[in-house]
Amino acid sequence: MPGWWPHQRLIVLADTVPTKDGGHRAVPLWLIAGHKELLGRLGRPAADTEVTSGLLETAVRLLGTAGREVSAVDIEPASDDVPELRSDTVTARVGLATAAGTRPVTVGAEYGLALAAVAGAPVRVADAVMDRLAVPVPGEDILAPFLSPGRPGQSRRFEPRNMAFTDGLDYWELAGSFSGDGQPAGPDYTCTAADRSAVLAATVPEPAGSAVLVQTIAAEDYRDTGVTFRGQLRVTGIAGQAGLHLAAVAPFGALLRDHGSSLAAPGSSDWTWHEVTVPVGGEAAGIRFGISLAGHGRIELRGAELTPAPPGTRE
Repeated sequence: MPGWWPHQRLIVLADTVPTKDGGHRAVPLWLIAGHKELLGRLGRPAADTEVTSGLLETAVRLLGTAGREVSAVDIEPASDDVPELRSDTVTARVGLATAAGTRPVTVGAEYGLALAAVAGAPVRVADAVMDRLAVPVPGEDILAPFLSPGRPGQSRRFEPRNMAFTDGLDYWELAGSFSGDGQPAGPDYTCTAADRSAVLAATVPEPAGSAVLVQTIAAEDYRDTGVTFRGQLRVTGIAGQAGLHLAAVAPFGALLRDHGSSLAAPGSSDWTWHEVTVPVGGEAAGIRFGISLAGHGRIELRGAELTPAPPGTRE
């Protein structure tokens, strides 16, 4: 489907001063990253050609309005007990230097990091947050703890999460081809979770485009086997297409040819098992799975499972 809203990107924030053993403390920050080109090179100021290209238009406008430079960007959790740093659990407090001192402006984390990137400003996390959420990194590879498929005594960072929806829609996101300019979901589609199931529904008789409720994980654990997604679906009043969605995605969310679906029949039906399998090529960076809906109606998912595909299985 064209026009997918960008999916999660991993940003690792680490201490700049090494520990006594030469390592670092590091904490992952998960973002729905629109400024993907910027976030890959935090700390290096933007070139003039980038500023004039329109890529940094929002950041440059904010800096111009303030008339000053960004002094620092602080990543701040919404509360003292958030389990991890994500787009929906943190904000960015941008320090704008003025003649009278530093004036803080609170923005979304992704925009805050984009401003840090264009200005070459430091990104900071409070010691109390690092003490609670950071993990030790013994060497110089600060990505290793978050990309390794399995560390002793800890679950893999990229295993599917909240598959029974006991924590609401944590780790799931609503996305879709809602309009030609790629804007996120408006009032045409909505999602919720209840009774260990997730619901994706249209809110108007003729909704625009299509929608998915999806989770995205890294592809590395499935490259040798492919991946299978299964679950029970219940649909109500379906006129278009609705069903399981499974896709291998390239870096930054681009859809690869390795994708598939298991569609429910139009109309209404009670809980029915569905399953879809796709191969995972070497170019895949992520696996995106969930439910899809195009047109009016309602689709529900329960009993969701994501597993390596059986040997020799192809879609």
